Amino acid sequence: MTGKVIPLPHRRSAVQSADAPTLNPMLSLTASGMNSVNAVILDRMQSEIPLIPALAGHLISGGGKRLRPMLTLAGAELVGYQGARHYKLAAAVEFIHTATLLHDDVVDGSDLRRGKAAANIIFGNPATVLVGDFLFSRAFELMVEDGSLKVLKILSSASAIIAEGEVDQLTAQRQIETSETRYLSIIGAKTAALFAAASRIAAVVAECDEQHELALDDYGRNLGVAFQLVDDAIDYDSDAALMGKDQGDDFREGKMTLPVIFAYARGTEAERKFWKDAISGHRTSDDDLAEAISLIGKYDAVAATRDRARHFADRAIEALSIFPDGKARAAMAQAAEFAVARGY
Repeated sequence: MTGKVIPLPHRRSAVQSADAPTLNPMLSLTASGMNSVNAVILDRMQSEIPLIPALAGHLISGGGKRLRPMLTLAGAELVGYQGARHYKLAAAVEFIHTATLLHDDVVDGSDLRRGKAAANIIFGNPATVLVGDFLFSRAFELMVEDGSLKVLKILSSASAIIAEGEVDQLTAQRQIETSETRYLSIIGAKTAALFAAASRIAAVVAECDEQHELALDDYGRNLGVAFQLVDDAIDYDSDAALMGKDQGDDFREGKMTLPVIFAYARGTEAERKFWKDAISGHRTSDDDLAEAISLIGKYDAVAATRDRARHFADRAIEALSIFPDGKARAAMAQAAEFAVARGY
């Protein structure tokens, strides 16, 4: 299984634009609804313990894309839902996501998150973990208030899968033989599961049939994989000012992401020796990072990773084909395009 990568057919996207894709159509589609979601978030992150809203607010107000709750709102628009249940559920999705970020930063020892000091650097690891737990609890309160056992099952299952994915990533850390199959399994759990759940619950609250419910799940899942693939490519193809985190974090943490898997599989014996030493933690200096970036560039590993992302984005767009054309479908398709094209 050493350096094994998966051949995928190259397909052109179902949506082509002369202009670079943006999230603007999604932002416009969900703007009004996100005001309601943000009001729920602001209300439910409050506590009589001042540290809790201070720490939660540090991250929640930190400029994230809020893509996951937007998927719930966009999905509701797509299926013509007229109620208001999805606002609290979208807030629950964002709380789950924020909680996982807080825990991730402690596990990874991160210094930056969204371009500013990570919460654990300011408030310490114990407080960061505990406030993450608080936000998970708030998310489950919102799910219970909704009253749907099906929604509760979807979101609680996603939460468990995310945790499994994070543990799987931890056990794969510094393992140079990690295959693309294992890597895709990890990101399918730690990232794509919540994208899928956030999308699917819109169909549930609208009481859609299973075909449309699963189509939204498929859209979100493939979008999530594409999004994470590009995140991992950006770590070797951007800088901290654009990324909002330190360049080379994945490299120094010994994470076997797809650009590394590609470069290792395609490298010479000497280059593979470098990767073995680097991923095992013996070569993590700035010069070593520069060498890693050079090798990734030599073998077009970032471009190859983006090609993989394109494959999953195309699948996400195809999943929307059973829904009627319209503003919501176009916005969701362009969000998939943006996931691949973005540089931050």
